[in-house]
Amino acid sequence: MSLLMNYNDQRFIKIAQFIFEEQFRRDPKLEEELDDRRKRLMYDDVIYNISYLMTAVHFSDSKIFEGYALWIYELLCYIMKDLDRDRIMQHMTDHYSIMSEILNSHGKELLTEDELKKVTEYLELAVEATKKAVTEVPLSKLFMEGEHFEVRKAYLDALITNQAGHAYEVINNAKNSGLPLTDIYEEILTKVMYEVGSLWHQNIITVDKEHYATSVTQTVMSRFYDEIFDRPRKNRALVSCSVGSELHEMGIRMLSDIFEYNGWDTYYLGAALPESALLHAIDEYKPDLIALSVTMPPYLPVCESIVKAIRKHQPDVKIAIGGQAFYNTDKLWKKWDVDFYSESSKDLVQWADNSFEK
Repeated sequence: MSLLMNYNDQRFIKIAQFIFEEQFRRDPKLEEELDDRRKRLMYDDVIYNISYLMTAVHFSDSKIFEGYALWIYELLCYIMKDLDRDRIMQHMTDHYSIMSEILNSHGKELLTEDELKKVTEYLELAVEATKKAVTEVPLSKLFMEGEHFEVRKAYLDALITNQAGHAYEVINNAKNSGLPLTDIYEEILTKVMYEVGSLWHQNIITVDKEHYATSVTQTVMSRFYDEIFDRPRKNRALVSCSVGSELHEMGIRMLSDIFEYNGWDTYYLGAALPESALLHAIDEYKPDLIALSVTMPPYLPVCESIVKAIRKHQPDVKIAIGGQAFYNTDKLWKKWDVDFYSESSKDLVQWADNSFEK
């Protein structure tokens, strides 16, 4: 083993080269993802990885390499922000499997049989630790508070690890256990999507992962539509939309579904809707309530302008506003001519039902 620790030993260099080349042979995507600089750094990492592994084997201490594996994984996630955490995990777990194979086939004259057994064991432990690390991300206080945290975390983990089937299963199990649809929407889907957005803003997950999570969640929501649209009607109408040119519309879309589930006829207009088009929709659908959502603060002036235009166009219609853009304001909504502000879909539905009771 001492020979393997010598960076100038040709057998050590040969093994490192075997591992490096085999990784590219098995994973052609690496050629696209790594430029020349990253390839040089990757080769250096192969040498470091072997040296840490050999140190762990020398002291018969698996924690040395397991701790290193977690450190190198988080480091790569930090410096390779263009790659997803799940993708980097795949890269590293494949790397450890290749290390095990090549050390066991080419390291027999350098390592004893007992040392090779430890090599295999420690690399397997590193694989498992790295897989678990994918979902070990910093979670916000909002995400962790409230009921059904375990369901939320399981759903978020499934999205982060690209397991759409498991994500559907988590929600189906929650529904089958008797969890009300409004709780699934508000306590699970809404909070998870907020957390996904937060993780993206922190560069912990990539934008393609955020889009993936949105797509999966939209499909999850669509599975409830038969139940949502089969409820008794209240002869009340809601028009809703997301304000501005942004495309963050999941929250207001969920709100519309919850209103529909509660017997309202809803007209969800999406995002990036011109003010004139919204006023035309109000004339056409004659809603009892208009719900406006703003996610990004730069669109708050646009929302204010829309509120004023609605008041001038239809003075008697009720207006409710909400969205993340209001979270860090000094209760800005109190300065506007609106009827209700809420961070909770359930609160808004309750207020609306009470306001329009006959």
